[in-house]
Amino acid sequence: MSENTLLKQSAFAQAVYQGLTAKPKKLPSRFIYDARGDALFQQIMKLPQYYLTECERQILKEHADGICAYFSEGKQPFNLVELGAGDGTKTEILLRNLSSRQASFKYMPVDISASALSGLQNRLRGILPGLQIQPWEGTYFEMLQRIDEFSDARKVILFLGSNLGNMMHPQARNFLQGLSEAMTFGDYLFIGFDQKKHPQKILDAYNDPGGVTAAFNKNILVRINREFNGNFDPDKFLHWETYDPETGSAKSFLVATEPMRVHVGALELEVFFETWDTIQTELSQKYDDEVVQWLASGAGLEVVASFADPAAYYKNYLFRRKPAG
Repeated sequence: MSENTLLKQSAFAQAVYQGLTAKPKKLPSRFIYDARGDALFQQIMKLPQYYLTECERQILKEHADGICAYFSEGKQPFNLVELGAGDGTKTEILLRNLSSRQASFKYMPVDISASALSGLQNRLRGILPGLQIQPWEGTYFEMLQRIDEFSDARKVILFLGSNLGNMMHPQARNFLQGLSEAMTFGDYLFIGFDQKKHPQKILDAYNDPGGVTAAFNKNILVRINREFNGNFDPDKFLHWETYDPETGSAKSFLVATEPMRVHVGALELEVFFETWDTIQTELSQKYDDEVVQWLASGAGLEVVASFADPAAYYKNYLFRRKPAG
């Protein structure tokens, strides 16, 4: 496949071609999500081992008044921009609180999944009929390029679900820097960070005994087969999770269990696997206060407040841009 032809393909096509020809092989986790991937992730969030969702939900429930007081301070209108909105069930807690205090705001959920945005919009219209909602389909990075267009009101940017953990530290710092540069005086940034904890607790969260997480991880192969005429056999790949407590990096892999040759017709690509060859599909970084402060400082941000669940498994941090000088 020529470079010129590649450039004409979708972002998913480019990621598949580049990721499967790289050494080691790697596919971005955001492309796991389609209608089936969304449904599988909804199942994951309900698993007892997957503590992240419930911990963040608990934080938002217990601290909604304090959080929303920051968001709506001065009773000034604002745009509530949520990156990676998903199904919005946790965000609903904040939306209800803001609505009850009659805050003047517009909700702008951003997600790469059209099906997730459609479901979110339909559900919220039934629950909060007076809510102003303007969905945006696309990646975080596409939204970053457009976020400064919202100059009619100040911004509160939400990034829940520990989504920043999908990035290596240098990439996360650059991402935060981009957000910081799009922020002005009075804007806030509210982000969830999964905290470092017992390594087994983390490993269990990404490797449930029922195999839901494995099916979710393998869904990227199912998408490649369907959308690019691939012939991956997902059953010939093992879902494998690792966690390094020193770096705080949890990684998911698909591991070939036998030699194979895979053809991806639409991309004119043949991929060879030896037994135990890997494809990295996910990164979920874990943090502590020191690392969060380091990331924020390097991005021109400062921590205004933080909110934790009782076990301190998870924290949400509120940031604002550092004053000039």
